[in-house]
Amino acid sequence: MPSTPHVEHHFESSAVVRDIVIGMSDGLTVPFALAAGLSGAIAASRLVVVAGLAEIAAGSIAMGLGGYLAARSDCDHYASEVHREEREIIERTEDERREVREILESYGISREHSQPIVDAFEKNPKKWVEWMMRFELGLEEPDPKRALQSAVTIALSYVAGGLIPLAPYMLVADAPMALRYSVVATIVALAFFGYGKGYFTGAPRFRSAIRTTIIGGLAAAVAYGIARVIRP
Repeated sequence: MPSTPHVEHHFESSAVVRDIVIGMSDGLTVPFALAAGLSGAIAASRLVVVAGLAEIAAGSIAMGLGGYLAARSDCDHYASEVHREEREIIERTEDERREVREILESYGISREHSQPIVDAFEKNPKKWVEWMMRFELGLEEPDPKRALQSAVTIALSYVAGGLIPLAPYMLVADAPMALRYSVVATIVALAFFGYGKGYFTGAPRFRSAIRTTIIGGLAAAVAYGIARVIRP
């Protein structure tokens, strides 16, 4: 009787979700705080929309640039560590052999059984370096396309998040009235955002929705309070 093949399903886009979370969370809170802070001083929603759109444009560029530089730093750091490991397996071969044995022993593999692995690594220095990068340093090789993808993802997520609290001001001429709708829209968006994050990451969905709503709501409230205090 043929057995059913065992297939494991793992979520493999955690980096993309992280970028969406970074961009969307900031996009929901910062433009909301700006629009809310201006609502008490400006009666016309049109001026709030202009200021909000300007902030979204500037914020998305800044956030995207930050994501790009962070990803590039990961690539540069990985390349630097690879070069160091390549030197060490040549200049400090015995130390590297000992490190391999110690790592294998931490997994319960005896010295007797680890020696063939060490011998195999010496015949394939490239694989030796890759193994040390992962098991000694805990580093995975970054995707070279990651920097640009991260920048675009964060920037677009920021724009998408920022337009939600700003949308009521585009539809309602009275800024104080639009603020009430903006509060509701932002809270609902945070809840859906948290639920979606839980769905894609495998976390409890409703717990993720509640946590995201509370944390995002508090962040927006604090930002709004600061905007109210420093407004002219």
